[in-house]
Amino acid sequence: MSFGYRATWRCHLAGLVVLLLLAGCQTQPPAPPEQDQAAIDVMLQLVDERLEVAPLVAQSKWNSGAAIEAPEREAQILESVAEEAVAAGIDESFARDFFQQQFEASKQIQRRLHLQWTEEGRPPFADPPDLGGEVRPVLDRLTPQMIEALAEMQRIAEVEGAGHYLRQRAEVLVSDDFDGEPRSVALQPLKDRMP
Repeated sequence: MSFGYRATWRCHLAGLVVLLLLAGCQTQPPAPPEQDQAAIDVMLQLVDERLEVAPLVAQSKWNSGAAIEAPEREAQILESVAEEAVAAGIDESFARDFFQQQFEASKQIQRRLHLQWTEEGRPPFADPPDLGGEVRPVLDRLTPQMIEALAEMQRIAEVEGAGHYLRQRAEVLVSDDFDGEPRSVALQPLKDRMP
């Protein structure tokens, strides 16, 4: 290899290293406006609150022996939610996908708890929550709040930095049970909408 060729090669290599360093040092996307940050925080808190209900559902079903899967009830809720979402100006497929993923995240938690309790040989809970009287009213309260928050997510989906802010805040505001998988499932429609 001639001296001139080596010098040129080193110069190109040095330039490449500088470019890679500069790429790594690029600034984060700008934060969305405070109003949009607040809206994202509200949605994340609602997702977290809904996930916190899943262990209560799991306890109730553990005692009653009811199946974790309830496709007919899910379908009814999804139809109702879709109608309310469309009335609120939300894209129907976005709303359906979002709520379907909330159901799935909750069932993941329930399945994992039931598996854990089976392996432990856990007896029935002494005072399990009443699914109809205590748990479903919480979910019924959360649903319209989530629809309202979903309308906000749709509005700010294209706001610069919104997706980055959502991902950062999700680490703080949404529980990380079971290696974060239920959280990831619950948030995927929002992440898809806010790249």
